[in-house]
Amino acid sequence: MQRGLYASYRLYSSVPATAFHPTIYALSTSPGQRSAIAVVRVTGSHCKHIYYQLTGAQSPPVPRRCSLRNLYHAAGAKKNLLDSSLVLFFENPKSFTGEDMLELHLHGGRAVIKSVLGAIQSLGDQKKGLDIRYAQPGEFSQRAFQNGRMDLTQAEGVADLIDAETETQRRSALQSFRGQNKALFDGWRSQIVSGIAQLTAIIDFGEDAEIEDTQAILDSVRRNMMNLDKEIKLFVLKIRRSSILQNGVKVALLGSPNAGKSSLLNCITNDDTSIVSDTPGTTRDAIDVPIDVDGYKVVLCDTAGIRSESEDQIEIQGIKRAKAKGSESDLVILVIDPTKTPLVTEDLQRFVKEQIPHNQVIIAVNKTDLVDTKGLKNVRQEVYQIFNGDFPIKSVSCTNFEGIENLVKELSHVFQGLSGTSHDSDPLIVSNRTEEILTKDVMFGLQEFLSFPGTEDVVMACENLAYAAEGIGKITGASVGVEEVLGVVFSRFCVGK
Repeated sequence: MQRGLYASYRLYSSVPATAFHPTIYALSTSPGQRSAIAVVRVTGSHCKHIYYQLTGAQSPPVPRRCSLRNLYHAAGAKKNLLDSSLVLFFENPKSFTGEDMLELHLHGGRAVIKSVLGAIQSLGDQKKGLDIRYAQPGEFSQRAFQNGRMDLTQAEGVADLIDAETETQRRSALQSFRGQNKALFDGWRSQIVSGIAQLTAIIDFGEDAEIEDTQAILDSVRRNMMNLDKEIKLFVLKIRRSSILQNGVKVALLGSPNAGKSSLLNCITNDDTSIVSDTPGTTRDAIDVPIDVDGYKVVLCDTAGIRSESEDQIEIQGIKRAKAKGSESDLVILVIDPTKTPLVTEDLQRFVKEQIPHNQVIIAVNKTDLVDTKGLKNVRQEVYQIFNGDFPIKSVSCTNFEGIENLVKELSHVFQGLSGTSHDSDPLIVSNRTEEILTKDVMFGLQEFLSFPGTEDVVMACENLAYAAEGIGKITGASVGVEEVLGVVFSRFCVGK
């Protein structure tokens, strides 16, 4: 049964579109771990039957009222007590799935969970019309979509919310989950459908006396679609800038041997992640560490010290990898030891200036506890002159943690610029599926429409707008119907009097 059929079904019946599907159940909390509570969810037309059988109750459950019930597994004439559980019942359509739903809040022991799931499974009997089975991955959200409780963008938002590791990812997922992206897409769709309706009126009623200026209508539609095209392009641009938040901002620590890169990594991560030693060349390989920095997912990479002379083949290979990491990263922290001469070797200067964009480097003058105020000022001045003032310079000490907090604040500021986000505006992350449809269907259809000059082929121009509208339908799961277009036509034009 397709999405359009589900919608039509709901017009004529209050019964969920999935009413004849099997009743499904699943453990909704994390499996295989000890916990105080485990939640089992059940959805479908047999929820009340399962409730009666497990609890032995004679009266139906009161919707949305939490009650304490003993759960039993009937084996012949004997009832086996399984657990004492909090039970919640949600009556259709006011539930997550739009069906009857049952939640069992159990004690979190593995034996308890296994026994309750087994009891539910035993209640299935297809010969008696009791089709009850364990849910497939994502099936609860699929039922919610099929019953009109959410669109596809909201369903994707559910998955993103579950997978969110940082504050920015959580905020972005909520944008889809709460329907903000859906409202935006629906608004775009309405604009396109309005344009289709106006073109349809020209095609069908172009000679009608009450539609006098065909060119004026076409010009109006063209202006609206040009504005919409610009809006969608800006949206896609923001998506691409924000996509860095999903995989994490890649930050590489570069510097000469023994500059304190590993120590700085340990300070930022607040853990002994990298081996710290006074011996130059201790770090031979690139070490990636995913962390949360001020709400941003960050992948910090400790690298081998970069120097021009080395007879150790393993260290040489590590230097090559360090340079590769620096070139590939979204941001580089160049760590400098103020006690060494030169402060930055010619090889490292050349690499940073030639291989890394200016807006992707922060300089961290480390070991400030080993130099006095005047010496530190001279070092900062020399580093400023070496790089022509292109990069921000921060002073830190991994011994007394001085300046670490300011460095983290600077990192957060850079992350905002890289991802196009701020603490005042929510990041924008959508699925790869959505981005691809926006570019290959929606934007393509709009561009093709805008490429038609004058009134040469209104029918083909209308088809291109329909292609764009159907693209948005693919994103949300809604299709454009003939009745919808005609409804707009007859509401906007005095035709067919």
